[in-house]
Amino acid sequence: MSVVDDTALTTAGGVPPAPGAAPALARRGRRRRAAQEPKERGVISSADRKRRSVQVWLWIIQSLMLVGLVIAGLGPLVWSAKASVSSSQAIVSDPMSIWFTPNQWGNLPLAWNGAQIGQSLGNTVILAVGSTIATLFVSVTGAYLLSVLRPKWGPVLSGAVLATLFLPGVISLVPLYLTILRMPLLNISLQDTFWAVWLPSAASAFNVLVLVRFFDSIPRELLEAAKIDGAGPLRVLFSVVLPLSRPIIGVVALLSVIGSWKEFLWPMLVLSDPALQPVSVMLPRIAQGNSPLSVQMAAVFLTIILPVVLFVIFQKQFLRGVGTAGGIKG
Repeated sequence: MSVVDDTALTTAGGVPPAPGAAPALARRGRRRRAAQEPKERGVISSADRKRRSVQVWLWIIQSLMLVGLVIAGLGPLVWSAKASVSSSQAIVSDPMSIWFTPNQWGNLPLAWNGAQIGQSLGNTVILAVGSTIATLFVSVTGAYLLSVLRPKWGPVLSGAVLATLFLPGVISLVPLYLTILRMPLLNISLQDTFWAVWLPSAASAFNVLVLVRFFDSIPRELLEAAKIDGAGPLRVLFSVVLPLSRPIIGVVALLSVIGSWKEFLWPMLVLSDPALQPVSVMLPRIAQGNSPLSVQMAAVFLTIILPVVLFVIFQKQFLRGVGTAGGIKG
């Protein structure tokens, strides 16, 4: 028999416990000792962490890593902000000396009006909002069909959707462009219209599969209870599935906005009219023109600051959605 503390095998009155109670008390004592033992948090043990030299080195390493991450993450953004209000001569002569040059705030109005960044940003917002709405409509309905309704031919459709992930986007570029030039059955052209960007962006197999996985994690008891109460498929979708899926829907929407914001090749092909082009297509035209370098840097800063602000505002929803994308606890 293993050695056990006498206090663990003795009742409060000092009377030995019954023979059958000894194993239970022994297990309880082992659990108590295991709970009291400190847990190892990494390659450095808890005893080593208490040493003064180890604490100093950990503090130095963590501080250096934090400074490196801040410089790598915020450095380009801060430099572009300063370059947007600096002179072209200062940027060309010594890019790192612009911190000590006077600010030229007139670059921002010149980039907004003269370089038509304001109009391009408006077009970008319209394209991003329309693409997000189209993506959510197709992804939510497709995932709801595959995960909740589950028709007999659902596995075949799911396999077809999964197979599209293995096709490089450049392969479908030419057929998709020809389709935009002449829509089947309708015999109309979507060239130089926002629909030419909205409709192709809606067909995202990745978003469909992500939503399918999340919908699969919704407890089936909730869906069955709604059906017993007389709710139809649409009522189940809007009253049960969508309210529980707000985090992952927010993530899909945010990823769609970011993807549409930085899209360059497809809008350049289908939007030849400069009045309809987004800022991603307008920036190379500004660089090829006769605009000063300071105005170009101001245009770049105005382009990147808006997505950064949106992420800062909605970072909690984004991170919460990523954390709950794996499923829902029943």
